[in-house]
Amino acid sequence: MKLKVVKNIVSLILTVSFISVFAYACKDTVGPNDNDIPAKNVSYSRHIQPIFNYKCTLSGCHDDATKAGGLSLTNYASTTEDIQIVFPYHPENSILVWAIEGAGGYGPMPPVTAPAPPVTKKELQGIKTWIKEGAKAN
Repeated sequence: MKLKVVKNIVSLILTVSFISVFAYACKDTVGPNDNDIPAKNVSYSRHIQPIFNYKCTLSGCHDDATKAGGLSLTNYASTTEDIQIVFPYHPENSILVWAIEGAGGYGPMPPVTAPAPPVTKKELQGIKTWIKEGAKAN
């Protein structure tokens, strides 16, 4: 009888643990920092660069050494170096947004074969808001 109770408790603990991990993995966040992106006043350093660090600058992608597609997203200067990539105040004209969305012959970024998970809707909206607010180095 005691063995059956112990098995049931262990089974319950494992089930709750699995559900918790699954629910956490499905959250729409930037990754390990669980960084919430606000609807306005988006900060490059607090909100955007962490997305790029987690999703884009992995070795073989958009880091300084590799510069996949000729683009490094390791810092503000390299991210905003080409006005066609990030067009301040105009996310709809920014190649970065097109690439993430998979529009204009680009993307989607990161590609499905990348080790990083795709950019979430919330992250994309944060990037668009940052660009719309002038793509500032804040």
